[in-house]
Order: sequence, then structure tokens, then C-alpha cells
Amino acid sequence: MRIDFDPETVGPTPFYKLLTSVIVPRPIAWVSTVGQDGAANLAPHSFFTVAAVAPPVVQFTSVGRKDSLRNVEDTGEFVVNLAPEGLFEQVNATATDFPHGVSEFEAVGVEQEASLRVKPPRVAGSPVALECVVHSTMGLGNSTVVFGRVVHAAIDDAVMVAGHAEITRLRPLSRLGKNEWGTVGEVLDLARIRYADWEGRGPEKV
Repeated sequence: MRIDFDPETVGPTPFYKLLTSVIVPRPIAWVSTVGQDGAANLAPHSFFTVAAVAPPVVQFTSVGRKDSLRNVEDTGEFVVNLAPEGLFEQVNATATDFPHGVSEFEAVGVEQEASLRVKPPRVAGSPVALECVVHSTMGLGNSTVVFGRVVHAAIDDAVMVAGHAEITRLRPLSRLGKNEWGTVGEVLDLARIRYADWEGRGPEKV
């Protein structure tokens, strides 16, 4: 038996909590930006994914008007840093609602390094940094989707195996429901089946 939920009846906040408890795990974009005042901002966003391949575009969603969004709109640049398991507490701390103009890098004590193609700094301890320029933004209700064209990727060679970023070395965090976070557990390896090889693999014909 299923339980039915109507977004209009449940209400925005309870339904938001319901969505984030069932759309799991969600990868985290640890987004670094720079404001017009020069302060570097750093915040985790778990509504994040790849949007396009050619050109390479990633997207993250800002729920409400957060500093990440304001800075992106003002400067047109941002960096998506992978949120690694080893920096779990720092990632969580950068979600604190610090006053506008306060740098999470400084407040939390996250080491930064210069980016190659954009002004916002990278997280020095993150194994992956995707430097982006804004492609476009889209407002949806109380949220804004930010699309960024990746102009440079910097990846720690310690996580690379034969030209591939190895998941067990990346150790990325993910967001679940409530205050829950996910780490890398069992990894399943299964190739897609080509249609040419499909015969005999489908349901038995009656």
C-alpha cells in the first residue's frame, strides 16, 4: 500500500523535506564565488548535476537568494569543488548562515588556492575543482537554477587511475534526508547492454 501526498495540501516546506528524503543520494557542489566587495564565499548546494556535454555545462540550484547566487549574478563566475569525506565537518560548517560579506573560507578555516581561469578561489583540499563561467540562469518559483560552462577542470593526480577519477579515491560526500549525509559504500560495476547483445536477456516470451 502506498501513501499519497498532494504538494498543494502538504505545503511547500513539508513537501520539500519529503522530496529531499526520497531523491537520494544527491551529489554536492561546494560552490566558491567572490562578491563585489572581494570577499570569497563558499557554500554547499545539493541540487547539482551535469546539464550538458558539448559544451560542458554543470548546474546547481539556489533555493532563495543566497550569497552564491548574488555573487554569480554579479561576477559571472564560480567554482564547483567536490565535497570530500575528509572535509565533512568543514563542508557542513560552510552551510552556516553567516552574515553577507563574511568569507566562509576564513570563518571556517578552509584553505584556498588560486584558480587558473576564474577569479573565485578553489578549495585547496578538494580533489576536484571545476572552474565555470555563467552560461545562463533560470528562475523557478523561489529557486534559481545556475548553469555554468566549465572552462577548466583541476583534478588531483592522486585520485586518477589510468586517466579516470577513481570513486574510491575521490570519496565524495552526498546529501540524504534530514541531517543525513552519505559516503561511498559498496560500488557495483555493470556495463550497459547493447541492443545487438540483448537477445535472450529479456523477459521470456509466452
